[in-house]
Amino acid sequence: MRSIFRTISSRRQTGSRTFADTAEEAYKFVRDRGLDHAVEREKNLRPLLSIKDLIRSEPAKSVPISVITTQKDSLRVPLRPIEFIRSYPTVFQEFLPGGIGINPHISLTPEVLDLDAEEQLVYGSENYKQGLADRLLKLLMINRINRIPLEILDLLKWDLGLPQDYVETMVPDFPDYFRVIKSKFRGCSGELELVCWSNEHSVSALEKKAKIAGKGEFSKGSPIAFPMKFTNGFVVDKKMKKWFDDWQKLPYISPYENALHLAATSDESDKWAAAVLHEILNLFVSKKVEKDAVLHLGEFMGMRSRFKRVLHNHPGVFYLSSKLRTHTVVLRDGYKRGMLMESNELVSSRNRYLKLMSKVKKVNSAVSSRKREDKEKVEGEVCESDVKAENDEVSGSEVEEDVIVDDDEEEEEDDDDEVDQNQRGRRNSSPRSGSQEKPHSRSRAGRRSLAKSGSQEKPRSGRRNKVKLTTEKRSEMS
Repeated sequence: MRSIFRTISSRRQTGSRTFADTAEEAYKFVRDRGLDHAVEREKNLRPLLSIKDLIRSEPAKSVPISVITTQKDSLRVPLRPIEFIRSYPTVFQEFLPGGIGINPHISLTPEVLDLDAEEQLVYGSENYKQGLADRLLKLLMINRINRIPLEILDLLKWDLGLPQDYVETMVPDFPDYFRVIKSKFRGCSGELELVCWSNEHSVSALEKKAKIAGKGEFSKGSPIAFPMKFTNGFVVDKKMKKWFDDWQKLPYISPYENALHLAATSDESDKWAAAVLHEILNLFVSKKVEKDAVLHLGEFMGMRSRFKRVLHNHPGVFYLSSKLRTHTVVLRDGYKRGMLMESNELVSSRNRYLKLMSKVKKVNSAVSSRKREDKEKVEGEVCESDVKAENDEVSGSEVEEDVIVDDDEEEEEDDDDEVDQNQRGRRNSSPRSGSQEKPHSRSRAGRRSLAKSGSQEKPRSGRRNKVKLTTEKRSEMS
């Protein structure tokens, strides 16, 4: 990915160069480690909560692993379901119903059930429901036709913080805000429609900050500068800095106004599209969303191409993270050093789930380190025993050598005795019928030591000749 900007065509409806014309010439993609970490830390949280909600919706509070496997794609499970579930033993329990090891079932642990109870209390609290209704109302007001298909809201359910059954539980509680109607689009189950416009809610986050900074002197149509933050290493030359300053001085068009009549390639339209996308990201609980999901919303609003231009041309306002095998749009001014600046009850609840998941990782790492220590301890004991055995073998070989030396001395003494006896026999000229030759013997320990060490026995030719001579004389005398 050499650059995050698309090559913009030089064919313009107007003859003047716009801000977007020089974006390709100045900006190169630079990663932001803090924002990448904010995206990556929720890597397995969303599929884990999806499986948790699936199990909780079952009457038996457990599901076969085959059911999770068939819904792997919709649950967004990144691994084999059984491997993912076994990675979090403090969240999921695996058991065999009836003791039959054919299809294991999955249930929830008491720890995660407690967290789920707290999460349901958050969804049911009046403060959270009111804040969620206000954000949904603002999203409907931003759309020029003031209604959104339920399928698109399902794509944004995680980012908006909607409960699983929001159509039945939350929408009926705010009849003055919105209602569900039948959709005219094929394959669409319904649409959420705005009931009544609210001037109180038609004020963007940037306009509120401008009013606070200007102490109430702000008026519509006045220039509002977008807060910009760049990653370390991001370089902007003087020419582009001038383009930035000129773009920031353009009039701020509210995202709740319809400015689709502006030319799509003009700087005014570019700034209005940036205001719309900035306000939409402010409505999300974590100030971030997957790029494909927000582009689906932009396509329904008729602003898909404008959103793509804004994302590619303004890296100081929006950051594109390529973690988790997808692109995630992060609102830069919603984070500080990789941490979300404005938290809420639902974000706190999700953080508790993350804490439980990290606790499992710490336990696994502790077990692995303990196994590694035990392995090193066993290897050390084996080495000590080997050294001890070698020392014993060395001492034993020394003893065997002493035995061999003693045996050799005894053999030499026996040879001398035999020579004396033969000489006495020749002097007396009479055979000694009762005399017997003393057999030559060697200790077994000496033979083993010689076989182990591989040493060769020195030949004793003199002794062999003496024995042979004695035998011949005895045969002659007989």
